[in-house]
Amino acid sequence: MSEPTGPELSDVEGPKDDIPTGSELRGGRLTVSDEPFGETAAGEAVRRFTFGTEGGLQVRMLTYGATIQSIELPDRRGRRAGITLGLSTVADYEDHSPYFGATIGRFGNRIASGRFSIDGESFQVPVNDGDNALHGGTTGFDKRIWDATPIDEDDRVGVSFRYVSPDGEMGFPGTLDTTVDYTLDRRHRLTIAYRASTDRPTIVNLTNHAYFNLAGEGEGTVEDQLLQVAAGHYLPVGDGAIPLGPPAPVDDTPFDFRRAKPIGRDLRVGHEQLLRGQGYDHNWILDDYEQGRLRPVAAAYDPKSGRWLRCWTDEPGVQIYSGNFLDGTFTGRSGTVYRQGDAFTLETQHYPDSPNQPDYPSTVVRPGTPYETTTVFQFGVA
Repeated sequence: MSEPTGPELSDVEGPKDDIPTGSELRGGRLTVSDEPFGETAAGEAVRRFTFGTEGGLQVRMLTYGATIQSIELPDRRGRRAGITLGLSTVADYEDHSPYFGATIGRFGNRIASGRFSIDGESFQVPVNDGDNALHGGTTGFDKRIWDATPIDEDDRVGVSFRYVSPDGEMGFPGTLDTTVDYTLDRRHRLTIAYRASTDRPTIVNLTNHAYFNLAGEGEGTVEDQLLQVAAGHYLPVGDGAIPLGPPAPVDDTPFDFRRAKPIGRDLRVGHEQLLRGQGYDHNWILDDYEQGRLRPVAAAYDPKSGRWLRCWTDEPGVQIYSGNFLDGTFTGRSGTVYRQGDAFTLETQHYPDSPNQPDYPSTVVRPGTPYETTTVFQFGVA
């Protein structure tokens, strides 16, 4: 994998809209450790792993859902904060988590009516989002206990998670053996490497559902944080947030993030697609897609704290969600209530409803041809 060096990001309307490229995060010795984190209602033990550098970037992950509970880093004044939304107990995650930080599978995003076919054979996934299946059905990978092995090497630390999904689970064909490695290196890059193999043709679309707020978890809206996305097209959606079909250009729409702009700048524009999703909840068609090739696709920056992130992926799309349905019923790790617009997501993935859209890149995985994809998030402070 070639080393990510960062997208060339534009300076829009002066320094306020500039997403910096430098990093002032402190280094230090990379470490990884784990501890008990309670039990599920069914009595399954959950563990929490912490990896990173003391005083620098630290990641906490749970074996429940292979979930990122927190990513913590200092701001430009050295004040530490978690920059992803998360919950305090296993019970909270089981009861009502909207996929906070979870590893999503077998199929991230939506499948219309939960139905798809492979080689003429039809399959049904339980619907859990109106009439559609979302993020793998009623009991997706986000609700499973994953096996976990620490990764402790000179130049990276992290956790290797594994889950074997049996044939027929949630209606999906084939036994799917899935491994997801989350590793952090000395350049503050969190690499997520997904791998899966099957003994029968199936569909796979894995992603991570981290909710980012670069000002800090519980610090309010992300509307003033800057976002840039290398995407000239997006997928308009119809009923149930199912794509209508062909991509549409972002030109002259609120969906144009090719130059950095505040996330909230166009949220209140009377655009039909924003009304459908109550904000952004769409798939952007990322530029320069070539299967297996990692390239820079997005960047974000919080001018107040100085924290920034950059994203590289080899995926064709990214689902950007502006926290539209955070309705005040979630209390986060800090005891603060999460409300609409308190986070955004960058869910790198194949397109929603791909199994039913023959013109989209295929999500079919067959025996002997493993599924492999990588996404990298780099963090820094300016």
